[in-house]
Amino acid sequence: MLSTHLYTLFTRRSFRFFIFFCLLIVISITWLTINEIQPFPSSLSLANADVRKVQLLDKNGVPLVITYQNDWNLNDIVPLHKIPQILQQIFILSEDKRFYEHHGADWQARWHATAQNLKLGRVVRGASTMTEQVVRMLHPRPRTFWSRWVEGFEAANLEKQFSKTDILEFYLNQIPYASQRRGVVQAARHYFDRDLDTLNLKEMMALSVLVRSPSRLDLRRGTREIEKPLTVLAQRLLEQGIISKIEYQTALATPLELHQPPLPIQAPHFVQHIYTSQPVDKLQNRGRLYTTIDASIQTSIQTLLDQRLSDLKKQRVSNGAVLVVDNQTANVLAWVNSGISSPNVPISFIDTVITPRQPGSTLKPLLYAMALAKGWTAATLIDDSPLAESVGAGLHNYRNYSRSHYGLLRLRDALGNSLNIPAIRTVQFVGANNFLKQLHELGMQSLTANTDFYGDGLALGNGAVTLFELVQAYTTLANNGIYRPLQVLRNNDSVSQRTVFTPEVTHLIGNILSDSDARRLEFGRGALLRFPVQTAVKTGTSTDYRDAWAIGFNHRYTVGVWFGNLTEEPMSEVSGSTGPALALRAIFAELNRYTDTQALPLSPRLVKMDICRETGLQADGHCPSRTEWFVAGTEPATEPPQWVNAPINNIRLQQPNDGLQLALDPRIPDDKEAFAFTLASPLPEGTQIDWLVNGEVVGTSAVTTPRYLWQVQRGTFVAQARLWTNEGDNPLETPAVTFYVK
Repeated sequence: MLSTHLYTLFTRRSFRFFIFFCLLIVISITWLTINEIQPFPSSLSLANADVRKVQLLDKNGVPLVITYQNDWNLNDIVPLHKIPQILQQIFILSEDKRFYEHHGADWQARWHATAQNLKLGRVVRGASTMTEQVVRMLHPRPRTFWSRWVEGFEAANLEKQFSKTDILEFYLNQIPYASQRRGVVQAARHYFDRDLDTLNLKEMMALSVLVRSPSRLDLRRGTREIEKPLTVLAQRLLEQGIISKIEYQTALATPLELHQPPLPIQAPHFVQHIYTSQPVDKLQNRGRLYTTIDASIQTSIQTLLDQRLSDLKKQRVSNGAVLVVDNQTANVLAWVNSGISSPNVPISFIDTVITPRQPGSTLKPLLYAMALAKGWTAATLIDDSPLAESVGAGLHNYRNYSRSHYGLLRLRDALGNSLNIPAIRTVQFVGANNFLKQLHELGMQSLTANTDFYGDGLALGNGAVTLFELVQAYTTLANNGIYRPLQVLRNNDSVSQRTVFTPEVTHLIGNILSDSDARRLEFGRGALLRFPVQTAVKTGTSTDYRDAWAIGFNHRYTVGVWFGNLTEEPMSEVSGSTGPALALRAIFAELNRYTDTQALPLSPRLVKMDICRETGLQADGHCPSRTEWFVAGTEPATEPPQWVNAPINNIRLQQPNDGLQLALDPRIPDDKEAFAFTLASPLPEGTQIDWLVNGEVVGTSAVTTPRYLWQVQRGTFVAQARLWTNEGDNPLETPAVTFYVK
């Protein structure tokens, strides 16, 4: 009796302990579960998602680069109503047939899956609902029984916070696939190169089956393994009445055809420039950043550039670049480096658009614009006669490209024919230091040396600038003299601008550069530089044919083209007018194809007048004439104008220059060797010149022949010129210069 009582007491205590132990376990599990459950974001839009790599788009949304380095699909999201209804039904039947019935976790499916897995001794079913899969994406955890337990409760919370349509939309846009793709849009493009609404039934079924094992079933590894689960899924779709018998049979008979998606628009150098020079992280929106590039223009110009370079391959031209700008907005429409579209043209990792190169004669329009702003006119006469200037202890003889000299020429002809000597005289008029400052104001920051380094040679392009900087400066000429930095990002409101030239000056420059008659002396009247739509064109060639340029602008676009070799090797006599000019012409033809064209602007404030071609005076009916335009108040007089020169009281010796060192030529008898003394600028008529060496007059000449041949002899000498004018009896003397003869 006692033993029975003790047994009953022990049993009751054990039962109580067991109940207590079970409650303790339940409480512990509940506490752990509550602490493990994590909150969800207030929205499933991923607005605050971490962006590792921003996707760059052209101005219309066409990708310039495709990246899958982000944790989420940020770029190919489609709303649920744009996802085909049949595709939604296929996913629901395949992944979660009671999706609209359960409240996050399908416990019935879980028990069935557990029983089946225990029966077979291995995991063959997971039974995760689409809501739980969304939870797994938002709160990734190691795949354990505990994580599955917690996900069930979090799924219930997720469905309390968001609607079924929100969850389904997020799921279809973010479900992982192979090759770092996420969502049905990226998967459809990756495997089939198709948009969702163009997929056939079997392709839609494949997208739903692939999510079960993206790596094992990856179609890029083969399509045989997926055929069996596709057949099973098709049978279920038929049984549920989602598809018809004919659709079922067609799906089974249709092979899966894979297609490689095309690469995005090829602009790798531009993309790299954006990533390295722009605050992309601050400006991007949901992982996207719109640029100013026009994909269609980029592609067509890439083809034109590579074709032209392929044609010039035998002339040792390896590299090239093109920059296209919309004058109205200063937006860069094309940023093209050579070699992207042709196997015959090498690709370089160096971005030639922003690589400094010597610009040759392409700076001359900017120089002459300064001269016009200082009072010169298109009819101002400039002396194109042989010119030598001091360089250190020696002399540099300037020459024109053709080695011809034309004497007095109007500014229009000097610029149109791109003559070097008039350009040197022009930079001496405006001042090399002022010209350098002007170029800096136009954005040419690559010119980092001072004026002493460049000297007057800056007018001929002895400093290096980039194609970007050069085109940016030319857009100022195309935009009525208003400078605006070029834009590479769309809708950039922080654009500053300033006036550099008046509209009248820039319109005159544009008129000269589009005048085939003005370039007849050096280029002829050929049609290559005379475009169907009025276009201001300037070419340039650097020393030894290392760089060839062609820059132009019309009413809408500014285009710059550069040809050369990044190895600094010279081309085989390829100049700006024989190389890139043809590419420039083809590019403008393409740009004008779908644009309403018009002439370059000509300000109504310009005064139109007929002038004599040779003198620049008003036409009197007794000379060959042409029409010219002038800024009001600068019209030519009826009497001959003064030559462009320094004031008489600032005259100086051009040669010899101070510190000049000469050497006798042993091959020539000493009494036959002579050196020419010359003055830097012409003088008024009636001037008499006394040439002095060591204070003694050694010769006299008139202004009609302002030079003296001095017989060379060894020694140290001091030279001067004494000028006698009609204005008085007191002569003017040039500064004394010391030179040496060895």
